This record gives sequence, structure tokens and C-alpha cells, in this order.
Amino acid sequence: MTRRQLGKLAAAGGAALLPQAAAPGAQAPAAYTGALEGFENRVDTAAFDPVLYTRRLYESAPLRLTFNARDRHQAEAWQKRLRAKIAELVGGFPSTRVELKSETLEVREFPAYRREKFVFQSKPGLYVLGYLLTPRTLAPHPTMVCVPGHGRGVDDIVGIDDKGRDRADKAGYQHDFAIQAVEHGLAAVAIEPMAFGCRRDPRTRKHGLGASACQPSAGAALLLGQTMIGWRVYDVMRTIDWIETRKELDPRRVGCMGISGGGTCTTFSAALEPRIRVAMVSGYLNTFRDSILSLSHCIDNYVPGILNWAEMYDVAGLIAPRPLFVESGEKDEIFPIQASLASFARVKKVYEVFGAADVVQQETFDGPHSFWGIKGLPFLAKHLAATAT
Repeated sequence: MTRRQLGKLAAAGGAALLPQAAAPGAQAPAAYTGALEGFENRVDTAAFDPVLYTRRLYESAPLRLTFNARDRHQAEAWQKRLRAKIAELVGGFPSTRVELKSETLEVREFPAYRREKFVFQSKPGLYVLGYLLTPRTLAPHPTMVCVPGHGRGVDDIVGIDDKGRDRADKAGYQHDFAIQAVEHGLAAVAIEPMAFGCRRDPRTRKHGLGASACQPSAGAALLLGQTMIGWRVYDVMRTIDWIETRKELDPRRVGCMGISGGGTCTTFSAALEPRIRVAMVSGYLNTFRDSILSLSHCIDNYVPGILNWAEMYDVAGLIAPRPLFVESGEKDEIFPIQASLASFARVKKVYEVFGAADVVQQETFDGPHSFWGIKGLPFLAKHLAATAT
């Protein structure tokens, strides 16, 4: 047999091994589902489900410091204990604060507000970028610290598009809510969270403006016995330090607001920082069980061991009796609406024990995971104005 004949024979044999086109009208074979395919009647397939397993573990989670106080005295004692425990679980905070070394990078004037781009030092060698938006009203202004969620970072909430240009359409799921705060008569200090925007490593930046550096940095935090939540909360604390240096801002009237991951940061910041006088949590308040534990989330959401002590509604209960507004989309697939409603009901019980049920509100809206603000922004403006002396 010649080499050419041998080659033809090999080609014919190889062709026989290739997938053949299905005959007209024939049903395509079902996709392979995994190693247990065909053995479903011999095993309990639920016993291989890790999410179901963790939900079962949740049922026996201790929640040792969940709220059960019956009067204000007990509630205050509970807050003191849980606040200290949460601070410990997120990794603690520096005992001394470094010089801010603040610097203004740029000032822009717009018809309804002034926008200043600035930086300051949060920890030794670690800087934060922010934008100060001030309305054209009499200073000193009540001020909201504004924290964006996952996306391009702070640009997404101050009217800057993905080309670095000004925009006026309030695009995206965050709808430039820092500008909306200014439109309600508040100053807005919008900060770049660690691992977003300009606060990312070079490798992450290569993947585009929307790629976050949460995975390497939040993972590193866990390896060091700390958390990304703790790091971001500390940046909010340092932002309030910065606000206290600005004569056009009123440090007695400071609030915090955020959507999604920014809502996470707002919840923990307001729980741990008493200088925050009012908070708005958009697209976050839920339960660890129904959202963080049950769905795929960014690593920046996790606090090791927290379910030994408290649920998400307990953390939010540390904000009481300061005014709190919560909003949730009824079609939010990341933070399921029924769990958001149930969690808010638990938070409201804390406020009731404090005799402050009138300063905690929730709005749900017919929409997905996004900022809404219809009732929340007037709530913020009202309560920050009420704290003026």
C-alpha cells in the first residue's frame, strides 16, 4: 500500500469519527449534565447541592447578638455590644489617623452646582479620590457622602460618561444620584471606593472601565484578617474627617447613601460611624441567607463569621434611632424583594423599641436593581435640615 493510499484510508476513518449532521426532523441529543447523569434514581441529587447545604447550615447559625431587646435601655446595651463585634469582624480600624494631605485637582462650574475633584490620604500611602458637588445655596451645606456600587466607580454618579465627558441623561442603574442629591439642596461628596475606577491595579484596568479589582484586593484583605467592607467603611470615616476641614460644609449635618455595593458600605458605615446623622440604603437591605449566601456575589460582600453573631437586619438596626430610608426594586434579582421586606420589618422593630418608628421608611418600586430616589431624596433633605441648630 502506498503512502497516498494509506493517507486516504486514514482520512476516511477520521471522518467517520466526526459528528454527523442530524437527519431532517431528528431530535438533537440532550446536553450532557454531569457525572450523575443516568444515576439520578440511585442517589439523592440534593445531597450534592452546595447552596442547599449552606442554607441548612444557616438554620443552625447562632446569631448570638441578634436583636431581642424589649426597651430602649436594653436596645442601647445591645447596640454597644454588637457594634464592637461588627467592628472586630470587619477587621478593626487604625488607632491613629494619618494627615489627610488633601489636594484639589480641578474645579468645574455648572449652572446648578460647582464640582471640585480632590484627593486625600486615608491610610499611610493609600489615597481616595472624590468629587465635591455644592449647590448654589447658602453655606454651610448639609452634606451626603455618596458611595457608588459596582460599575465604573464614582464617575457613574457624578455625570461623567465612559469617555470622560459630561452627560445630562443620568444613565445607568445608578442614575447619577450624587447630582440628584444636589438637586435636592444637599452638597454631595462622592468618593471612589477601593477597587473601582482609578483605585485599581494595572492588570485589572486592562479589562476596561467596568472591571473591578475586588477579587485580588478583597481576597488579600481576607488573607490579612481584614475585609474590603472594613476598608471602605474607614474611607467613609476619613471622608467625614475631610468634610470637617471644609467651611462650606456643615459637619453636624452629614449623611451617607449608596446603591448596591454602595448600599453595603452605607449600611456598615452608618452602623459604625455615629457622625452619620441620616442614611439611605438603595438596592441592598436584604438577608445574608437569601442574597449573599444563596447567590453569586462579589467577594467584597463577605464578613467572616458574621452569622455567628448577627443577620443583615441586625447590622442595619445599629443605625437606630437616626433616620434611615431603604428602597428596593420589586424585580431585583440580586436582592430578592420578599427578603428585603422581611428584613426591613426586623429593622423597624428596633426603631419601635427606640420610639423612633417615624424616622425609618422603606419604598419599593416596580423596577430592577437600580437607584430610585423618589421618596428617599426628600427624606434625606428633610431630616438633614431638621438637624440644623
